Amino acid sequence: MDFAGAYAPSHLKFLLQGLWVTLEVALISIVLSFIIGTLVGIVRYWRIPVVSQLMGLLVETIRNLPLLLIIFFTYFALPEVGIKMSKMNAAIVALVIFESAMLAEIVRSGLNSIDKGQVEAARSSGLSAAQTMRFIILPQGLRRMVPPIVSQFISLLKDTSLAVVIALPELMNHAQIINGRNVNYVIPTFIMIALMYFIVNYLLSIVSRKLESKHA
Repeated sequence: MDFAGAYAPSHLKFLLQGLWVTLEVALISIVLSFIIGTLVGIVRYWRIPVVSQLMGLLVETIRNLPLLLIIFFTYFALPEVGIKMSKMNAAIVALVIFESAMLAEIVRSGLNSIDKGQVEAARSSGLSAAQTMRFIILPQGLRRMVPPIVSQFISLLKDTSLAVVIALPELMNHAQIINGRNVNYVIPTFIMIALMYFIVNYLLSIVSRKLESKHA
């Protein structure tokens, strides 16, 4: 094992560049999947005839597919029907599709946990269904969803490493490039990227605990 060679300044800079791409892909995917997942979760909670059932079928289908398969589909299959994307966009689309389905189920479960009496009281006081959702159900539900949502975001960040299969220049891809230069770099390099993933995910965990204690 060559720690000195693996941790040369040029290699560390290269890994940090990969980490930046990882964080960029993760951040964009988190924002988009949260918006879409919340909307889908609300639709499923409202049990709109036909629409909710179709959403439910779509969510369950996506949740039971491997993320790796979805990445392959967005990057290799969609171009066959005229939809061609860059590696980064393909990775983001795949992550958003997969994580939106996961978050939709978290949101639906969180909304269902709100006491029905509050909903009935809000409706009887003259609030519409949309107003009841906005002012009564969603704020309380989101507070209860903080731990599982942040946990899902942590999983999303780790899942970005799967984009290595389409050669997205993220952290894992850059690690493989460094390892290809010298077999003695493999273990030191993987130790370093494990540390990078740990630091980022640990910071997210701290944020989750603070949000949870704040709204407890």
